[in-house]
Order: sequence, then structure tokens, then C-alpha cells
Amino acid sequence: MKNLHEDARLRAPSTSSHELDLLFSALSSPTRRAILARLTKGESTVSDLARPFDMSLPAISKHLRILEDAHVIRVVRDGRNHLCTLTPTALSKAEKWLAFYARMWEGQLDSLSEYLKTAKGAET
Repeated sequence: MKNLHEDARLRAPSTSSHELDLLFSALSSPTRRAILARLTKGESTVSDLARPFDMSLPAISKHLRILEDAHVIRVVRDGRNHLCTLTPTALSKAEKWLAFYARMWEGQLDSLSEYLKTAKGAET
């Protein structure tokens, strides 16, 4: 049986641990996920994004800064106007990372299933 842990080291996506930490931390907040859901409909100003939430503009700005630091959104500043848009490349990095580990675990479970079938056949 091949060592899947060695395979994981050889073929794991190249996204850095720090990038993934920032991304998953950014996605951990229901407020930030709601902001992202709103941005799937198109670009929006900070004021428009803040409207449905019961929090101050500085609090919303902090959430936006976390999303921007994780490269999930881009904020273009033009004087007093701040326009936010999605940058889906960060999410595609997470998707690749998750897909890799999903394939690895499916392989592990397939191997376990085969082993159990073999072990059960040997008992009879």
C-alpha cells in the first residue's frame, strides 16, 4: 500500500499556510460571509454594505480590511468613496486546497474499504 502522506507532501497545492490562515480566518465570521454574499451581486460601497448590519461604519470597515488582507475583496478608494468588489482568486486557492484533501481522504477511505473487504473475506 502506498504512503498517502508522502503523496500529500509531493502534490499538495502550493498556497502558503499564511495565505490559507488569513483566508479561513476571514471566512469564519458570519458578518464577513454575508458581505461576500452581497458582493456576489456586484460592486458596492462601504455604506451600502454596512446598511443591513447593526454596527458602526468603523466596525464594518474592520471586517472589510480583514477580507481585503485575505485578498478576497478589493477596495478602491477615490476620495471619500470606497468601492468594494470580489476577487475570487483567493477563494479558488481555498477550493484547490480543499479539493486536494478531499481526494486524499477519499483515497484513504477507499483503501480502508478494500482492506475491510479483504479482512472480512479472510475470516470466512
